[in-house]
Amino acid sequence: MGRESECTCECNGSTYQVKALLEPPRLILRGGLRRRLPFSLLNGIRADGEILRFECEGEAFALMLGGDLPARWARTLITPPPTLAKKLGISESTVVRTVGPMDDDALRSALAAAKAVRDDDADLILARINTTRELADALRASAKQLAARVPIWFIYPKGKGHALSENDVRSTGLAAGIVDTKVAAVSSTLTALRFVRRRDDT
Repeated sequence: MGRESECTCECNGSTYQVKALLEPPRLILRGGLRRRLPFSLLNGIRADGEILRFECEGEAFALMLGGDLPARWARTLITPPPTLAKKLGISESTVVRTVGPMDDDALRSALAAAKAVRDDDADLILARINTTRELADALRASAKQLAARVPIWFIYPKGKGHALSENDVRSTGLAAGIVDTKVAAVSSTLTALRFVRRRDDT
C-alpha cells in the first residue's frame, strides 16, 4: 500500500512524468525518466509539503507525490532495512542448528548474531539446500525437531533454471506436514522459505 505513485518528477531543472516505486533497497523511476536509485546513495531526504526531495550522486530530485506520501516515503528511505538476522528470527538469545554448508557471506553474518550454533536444543534450523534430494535429507535430519515445532528455513538458489524451485520446496514441505509461514531474501543469489509444523499435527 502506498509503495508506488504516478507523479511528476523534477530532476536537475527538467520535468518528467514517471512511475515511482519503493522497492527496497531501491527507489525506481520509470517512464519519462528511468533510474534505479539505491537507498544507500540518497542524501538530503526530506518531505516538503506534498513533495519528496532528495539528492543522488550529484542529481537533485523532487517527486510531487501529494498527500501524506512524501512524509511516509521519507521515513521508509531513512529507516535502515532490517538485518538478515532479524528477518530470519536470529537474536543473541537464539540457538541455531545448521544443515548443509553455510556458503554465503550474508548467512554467515546472520549466524554471528546467534547465541550459539549447535545441533541440540535449537530454537531455529537453517537448511542450505540446492536439490530435491538435499531437501529430503534436511527433512529427515530435522524430523525430531520439526515434530517439536522448531521452525526451519530452507535456503536455496533464487530465480529460474535451478534444480530446486519454490514450488518444489513448498509442496515437499506440505507433504511432510509442515507449512510455510514466511519468505525472506537472503542475498542476491539465495532466497528462503520458513516452515513450521501444523498446529493440529501430533
